[in-house]
Amino acid sequence: MGYNLKKIAEESGCSISTVSRVINGKGRISEATKEKVMKIAKEHDYVPNQIARSLKNSKTNTIGIIVPDIRDYFYMFIKAADAIFSEAGYSILLADSDENAEKEEKYINLMYEKRVDGLVLATVSDRQEALGRYFRNSVPVIFIDNLPHVDPAYEDCVLLDNGRASAMAVECFIKEGHEKIAIIAGNERETTGMERILGYKRSMEEHGLEVRPGLVKMGHFQEAGGYRCMKELLENREKEPFTAVYVSSYKMTCGALRAIRESGLKIPEDVALIGFDFIDNTGLITPSITTIVQPIENIGDVVAKRLLARVKTAEESEQGEQIRDIAQKIILAPEILEGESSRRTASGQ
Repeated sequence: MGYNLKKIAEESGCSISTVSRVINGKGRISEATKEKVMKIAKEHDYVPNQIARSLKNSKTNTIGIIVPDIRDYFYMFIKAADAIFSEAGYSILLADSDENAEKEEKYINLMYEKRVDGLVLATVSDRQEALGRYFRNSVPVIFIDNLPHVDPAYEDCVLLDNGRASAMAVECFIKEGHEKIAIIAGNERETTGMERILGYKRSMEEHGLEVRPGLVKMGHFQEAGGYRCMKELLENREKEPFTAVYVSSYKMTCGALRAIRESGLKIPEDVALIGFDFIDNTGLITPSITTIVQPIENIGDVVAKRLLARVKTAEESEQGEQIRDIAQKIILAPEILEGESSRRTASGQ
């Protein structure tokens, strides 16, 4: 459990009533005492909300969800998770970090102040100091999409088997006769990006194919990054020839497709392509794009049920029941939807 008034009083040498008056801004207290008490409170992330949380009716029946972009596949995740939360009597507080770590931290702090009963976080940061007070005060956190560097005791997450996803893309290309396969990857600092790169490299090596550094590009999960990387690959194609490219995120796939078409090249005749979460529900895109897909609605369902179970456990622990809550790492399998874009044609290089 977190730091409380009694512990602050013991450490500061003040009475509990004095500490309470300082924390709540009431009464006449010397500046020296105020400074001493507030310094200790800050060091231990103590906030008045912790008092409210300990009250019998402190539940807000609110779940916080922070994602990097609500326009991506995350909207399907949110819809699926919200259906479960709503049925259980919870509302969601949603925030879009826009792939910005500082913005994400601001929302993490805001949701703590709003006293959410649990948090779902698709982080864009490899470290999460801002989550410290969630952990210390037993507020459940479930990670999706990316797992930052946290204590293993808090590695509660629902993730895609990213290594397998990349292997499926490589194997699909190999089946079509491709050997010179490029990758537009995300970001090596994030576990998702790193795992997709490693999956690509392992699969290439297992099939006896060379991994050429010049064919491994970092698009940082952005459309502009996918566009830039694809342009670089095409401009350097004489020195670093390739016949196929695996683009490992939805936004980067959009950027890569635009770069290929602006270059006057055809898919798959001039370059074969496999995207990620690029699902054309209209059937209007020609050729049809082969894509790796996440079971996103299933992820939403699993995350919501897991977090609700964690919230219940936290409530029962507060009521005095000794319950051991062990973090779970749930890994879900990807799928591949084969279209026309990954084929090897007679005109392919």
